[in-house]
Amino acid sequence: MIQTIAFYLFATIVIASGALTIVARNPVHSVLWLILAFFNAAGLMVLVGAEFIAMLLVIVYVGAVAVLFLFVVMMLDIDFSEVRAGFGRYLPFGVLLVVVLAAEIIFAVGAWSAGGIGLGAATSPTPEGMSNIQALGVLLYTRYLYIFEAAGLVLLVAMIGAIVLTHRTRGGVRAQNIRHQNQRRPQDAVRNVVDQPSGKGVTL
Repeated sequence: MIQTIAFYLFATIVIASGALTIVARNPVHSVLWLILAFFNAAGLMVLVGAEFIAMLLVIVYVGAVAVLFLFVVMMLDIDFSEVRAGFGRYLPFGVLLVVVLAAEIIFAVGAWSAGGIGLGAATSPTPEGMSNIQALGVLLYTRYLYIFEAAGLVLLVAMIGAIVLTHRTRGGVRAQNIRHQNQRRPQDAVRNVVDQPSGKGVTL
């Protein structure tokens, strides 16, 4: 019973936050709604027994979205004094959101402890007494070892190819001179802190 309630709760919040990600006019708010959607999607993955995918959603996607959020804040001309002025007004909503997320985490752990929903046995079948992450690791390093190694080799070749293409000689493009960079003095490379207004460009 608790698994079914948790499923519908997470699914509803995923759909609602995904819609609010598109509808929100403020890009910062869109990113926050997207993070909420990822967290609840991770909860759905835990319910069906795919803990590895849930971990990837939280670590990779939420981490990448946090970096995206940082770049959005850096590139937008945001008046931080105005943001700090409205902190007290949005504090109750923030506290409510934290309480809801904490309750969801406790609820998800309780539903996972009670056992995954019936869909989990079909979507991620695992041997008895073995978690989803352990079963995936055993498959990767036994049955699919050569494919896994080949994928790593392809990624290595792609990385080397990108480095070679970057360092090739091109007309009109200055090549990197490492000796010149090492001989550069700090006073030639560092300037004092400049209060650069937004949208005015940077003087080099």
